[in-house]
Amino acid sequence: MSQRMVVNVEQGAANPSVGTLLRISDALGVGLPALVEPPQPKPMKVTRRGEGATLWSSESGGRGVLVAGTRPPNVVELWDWTLNPGDHHKSEAHVQGTQELLQVHEGTVTISVGDQSVSLDAGDAAGFPGDVIHSYANVGKLPAAFSLTVFEPGVGNGSTSDDVR
Repeated sequence: MSQRMVVNVEQGAANPSVGTLLRISDALGVGLPALVEPPQPKPMKVTRRGEGATLWSSESGGRGVLVAGTRPPNVVELWDWTLNPGDHHKSEAHVQGTQELLQVHEGTVTISVGDQSVSLDAGDAAGFPGDVIHSYANVGKLPAAFSLTVFEPGVGNGSTSDDVR
């Protein structure tokens, strides 16, 4: 990532992608939740409905919202996703050793990990490595909603840019 991009993000002159934010958070050794959430002096962080950080959105109104997360070195993120018909989100490979858990609450979500794809219906769940390119898509005609948990081990431990999203 260029120094100019970092300066533009810092000054609010750029609208960074989730991948860019993840590279910055890993380089700082703070994890994505610490980068996008306001500081919390209390040991318990509560995120009320509508207060999460929307880090992905589609033209049709789909959203990926980071609703909770832990601090480094082993970061766990909890996401609330909605995909409208035709929505597709491609994710770069995360830090080596990253694992993801996904449960569909409504509709059908197609997950592609490497060369494998599977469609999950409401109530279905899957676990998969997040350290390879993967994607989530709604190829159906109805909206889909799912929860996603991402476990990233050793964030900020000196990993190289080859190891980040």
